[in-house]
This record gives sequence, C-alpha cells and structure tokens, in this order.
Amino acid sequence: MQRFSGSSSYIATDDLKMAVDAAVTLERPILVKGEPGTGKTQLAIEVARSLDRPLFEWHIKSTTKAQQGLYEYDAVARLRDSQLGDDRVHDIANYIVRGKVWDAFDSETQPVLLIDEIDKADIEFPNDLLRELDRMEFFVYETQELVKARHRPIIVITSNNEKELPDAFLRRCFFHYIKFPDKETMADIVNVHFPGLKKALLTEALNAFYRVRDVAGLKKKPSTSELLDWIKLLLAEDIPPEVLRSDDKRSAIPPLYGALLKNEQDVHLFERLVFLDRRAGQ
Repeated sequence: MQRFSGSSSYIATDDLKMAVDAAVTLERPILVKGEPGTGKTQLAIEVARSLDRPLFEWHIKSTTKAQQGLYEYDAVARLRDSQLGDDRVHDIANYIVRGKVWDAFDSETQPVLLIDEIDKADIEFPNDLLRELDRMEFFVYETQELVKARHRPIIVITSNNEKELPDAFLRRCFFHYIKFPDKETMADIVNVHFPGLKKALLTEALNAFYRVRDVAGLKKKPSTSELLDWIKLLLAEDIPPEVLRSDDKRSAIPPLYGALLKNEQDVHLFERLVFLDRRAGQ
C-alpha cells in the first residue's frame, strides 16, 4: 500500500500521515477538523498529489443537497428543448447532470474525493450520503441505471465545527483533529513558502504572531494563511526584525496588523490593552 508522506509544499505531522494511512487501510472517509487555515482542504489536494491520484473536489454551501453530489435531473432544460423541438428530449439521459461523487465513482484509477466543509450544509446532509458512501453505489431512477464505483475513493471530509455531525455518520469515519502548529512546525511551513527568509525575521515574526494568538478574548485568532500573508507584507515593506520585538505581549500592536486581525473588536481589544499597559507604566 502506498503511504502518504506529505510533500515539498505541505508539511504533514507524523500523526496526520498515520491518520490518512489508517483511513485508507480501513476504507473509511477521513473526517478532518481543525481551526480555519490549518490546511484541511489542502490535505486532500496533497494526498492526491503525493499518491498520484485524480482529485475531485465538492465544496459544500449552505444550500447544497446530498443529491447534487450524485446527480441532478435538469427538467427545465428538457422542457425548453421540447418547446424548441430539439430531438434530444427523447433521451432523458441527456438531462442527467453528474455530480462529483459520480465522477469519482467513474474514475479509471482510485481517486481522492474531497467533501469540503460538510458542516455548512443542512443537518440531514451527512446522513443522506451514508448509504452511497457505504455501498459505493447509487441508483439513477430517471434512467434506471445502477452506478457502482470502479474503485473505492480515498474520501477526505473537512469540517469547521459549525454544527454537530450525526452519530451515525461519525461512526463511519476515521476522525483526525489537526492541531494548530507549534513554533517549530510553523517555522517549517513558513520556510516552504519563503525559503530565503532570514532567520532573525522568521524568529521575531513567529514570536509576534504567537503573542497575538495568546491574547485572551480574541474573536478570531490569526491562522497559518494569515501569517503567510503578513510575512509577505513584512518582506515587501522591508520591515526590520527589531520592529517586531516586544517584551510585553499586551503592549505591541504588530505593524501591518490588518493581515492578522480581521475584525474591529479584536483591533479595539489590542488598542485597549496597549492603552491600559501604558497607563500602568506611568
């Protein structure tokens, strides 16, 4: 069995690699949770790249229905064609629109299927997929066709924990929570994206970043993607490392903080902490 080992562009921890391999061995979907920006969606892309498999991405919205992943019958298009006298109307198969699950089932080689942010959909959405993901088949009633998977896909399901998922669904998944990277792992991630970054700037940027994350009361803690954006700006503006240095985690609002803090409540919180700290120091 081919094992997932990460890639040159994606730093995977040992426990994440083991989780992917375990899900593949058990032939179960891997359900990945973690803070936004921890690489949940990217995991599926990197698994496909690492194992040289085709990738099918199904990005879930609040209005997405499970049936759309299988197929949809376009009755409106058929009605329009019938009014125009189009001969296509005589074959209903012309109006069956395949979904990402069908595409994955029909893949000639074992694919990776990403079901991204499953918790955005209706609470019944996961249960509506149970039978199809268990049996690796579904029935197209309009054409009386049974669609069976040629190969069982490696299924990566992501969730931001916006709502609880049904127990019956959870039982069928292998679960992994991606912890937010520690400084050492984060340094490796940054070095992948900025291989020429000077060590002094990397050290001070990480120290400042984790100072921000450690402040109690933040509505939205900055994520990995926001750190990378911030470092890109620091390099573009040629900000020296010493500007990022601070001996008090409450007192320093980092330069270009708009890349890290994404709402006015968190900005006001920082400004208030700075004001209180200065008053205490007088």
